[in-house]
Amino acid sequence: MKTDVQIAQEAKMLPIKDVAAKLGISEDEIVNYGKYKAKVSLDVFKRLEDKPDGKLILVTAINPTPAGEGKTTTNIGLSMGLNRIGKTAITALREPSLGPSFGVKGGAAGGGYSQVVPMEDINLHFTGDFHAITTSNNLISALLDNHIQQGNALGIDPRRVVWKRVLDMNDRALRNIVIGLGGKPNGMPREDGFDITVASEIMAIFCLSSDLEDLKERVANIIVAYKFDGSPVFVRDLKAQGAVALLMKDAIAPNLVQTLENTPALIHGGPFANIAHGCNSMLATKLGLKLAEYTVTEAGFGADLGAEKFFDIKARFGNLKPDAAVIVATVRALKHHGGVKKEDWGKENFELLAKGFENLEKHIENVNRFGVPAIVAFNKFPTDTQAELDFVVEKCEALGATAVISEVWNKGGEGGEDLARKVVEVVEKGTANFKPLYDVEETIKAKIEKIAKEIYGADGVDFTSSCLKTIANIEKMGFDKMPICMAKTQYSMTDDPTIAGRPRNFRITVRDIKVSRGAGFLVALTGEIMTMPGLPKVPAAESIDILPSGEIVGLF
Repeated sequence: MKTDVQIAQEAKMLPIKDVAAKLGISEDEIVNYGKYKAKVSLDVFKRLEDKPDGKLILVTAINPTPAGEGKTTTNIGLSMGLNRIGKTAITALREPSLGPSFGVKGGAAGGGYSQVVPMEDINLHFTGDFHAITTSNNLISALLDNHIQQGNALGIDPRRVVWKRVLDMNDRALRNIVIGLGGKPNGMPREDGFDITVASEIMAIFCLSSDLEDLKERVANIIVAYKFDGSPVFVRDLKAQGAVALLMKDAIAPNLVQTLENTPALIHGGPFANIAHGCNSMLATKLGLKLAEYTVTEAGFGADLGAEKFFDIKARFGNLKPDAAVIVATVRALKHHGGVKKEDWGKENFELLAKGFENLEKHIENVNRFGVPAIVAFNKFPTDTQAELDFVVEKCEALGATAVISEVWNKGGEGGEDLARKVVEVVEKGTANFKPLYDVEETIKAKIEKIAKEIYGADGVDFTSSCLKTIANIEKMGFDKMPICMAKTQYSMTDDPTIAGRPRNFRITVRDIKVSRGAGFLVALTGEIMTMPGLPKVPAAESIDILPSGEIVGLF
C-alpha cells in the first residue's frame, strides 16, 4: 500500500476554478492561492441568502485509541460516496495544526484513498489563516504589555494578566516564561506563557464569527487582564479590535479545495476539541449548506467532546439543525477499550470486544440525547473477521442504531457508497429533532454537572476551592450565562486518560474556569490538560524532508 503522501501526489486534481464552478461559484467570487486552492468571497452568502439550506451531517467518533478510528477519512469518504450516488455533497473540515503534524498525531487531511488535496499544502501553511490568527493574538499581547510600560493608565495588575502569547507548534519550553527582563526599556517583568494557536480564544472567535464585523465585536469583548480593583480589562480598552480585524480580513473567507475524487471541500479554522470547541468555522459550514444538498462536517475526538460542543456551542450559536450524526469506530479500537493488548488486536476476542463496545454504546446514547439519529460507521481493517463485523453491527442494531461497514480508506468514494445510502435513508425519514443539552441560563455548576452526568456518565462533579471562588467572581461580573466548553482528556469519558471503555462510579474534578468572553463560552478545566503540548521523544519532524526533485517524504 502506498503512503498517504504518495497517493496524494498522484491525484488528478481539477483547477480550483472548475471545482468552484461545480458549485455555481464564478471566478469573480474566488481568490486563487495557486492553481488548486482558493478563498471563497463572503459575497456568495449575500447572493444565496434566500436559498434553503441543505442537510447537515456531523461525523464524530468513539474515544480515540492507538488502534485508530479514521474520523476525517470517513468524513471525506462519505462526501465522495454521496456524490457517487447522485447527491451533491461538500465536506467541511478543520485546518490541521503544525504542532501535531510535526509531533506525533499527524495531519488532518484524511488517509489512503479518502483524502483532501493538495494534502502537503493543507497540512503545512495552507492559505496562511493560522499565521493571521497567531499574529492577531500576539498583537494584542504586544499592545497589552506596551500599555503597562507606557504608564498603565488602565491600572492593569501585571500579576493578573490572563492573555497568553501563542505559537502554532508544540513547544513545552514556552509554557511558563518570564518577559520584560533586561531593565526598564524592555518592559515590566512578569510571568507569561504560550498556548498553541489552536487553543487560543482568537481561534475560537474566528470559527464562531458570522462575518468580519461580528469577529471585530467578539475580539473587542475578550478579557485580557484584571485591574488592581478586580474589574476586567477588555481588548476594546486597548483599542486593538480594529487592527485585529484588518489582520483577519483575508483569513475570514473559507478555503476551497477538493478530495481525491474532486468533491469540493471547505477547510477553515481548527480549534482543538480537548481544549477548545473542536469544529471548523461557522462560515464554512453555513456556506456548504447553501451550496450543496449535503454538508458533511466533523467535530474533534469522541462524541463526549467534539460532538457535545458542536451541539451545545456551535449549533446553538449558529442556529444549526443537524439531520444525523455518523459515529466512527473500528473493531480494533473497541478491543482496545475492552482491554485487549496491542499485539492481540488481530485476534478474535468476543468477550473483550463486547466490553469495549460499551464505549460506543455510550456515544450512541449521547448523540440520541440531542435528538439526532446516529449511524455507526465501522472502518474495516484487514485483520477484522466477518464474525467480528457481524457481531458489532448486530449489537448496534439491537440498540436501534443503523450500522455500516466502511471501506473508504482503501476504496475511496466507492467504499463509502453503502454509508452514503444509509445516511440518506435516515435523513429522509426526518426523525431529527435537535435540542441542546442545557439552557445557558442555568448556573455554571448545573451546566457542568449536566454534561458530566449525562454525557460522561459521572456520578457528580467536584469543584476545587479556588474554582468555587472563580465561579463566584464570574457570577458577580455577570458572565455566567454562557455555554460551557469542557477541557478534558480525549482518551476517556473521565478526566483520567488511562481509563478506557465505559467507566462507571466516577466523579469529574473541575480545577478552574476560564472566561472566553469574546468567544462567548466558559472553559472548564479538568485533569492535566495542556494548552501548549510538547513534542514526543521521536518527533515526526525527524522523518520529514523535501528531496532535490521537490518530492516530499515522511509527511504521513
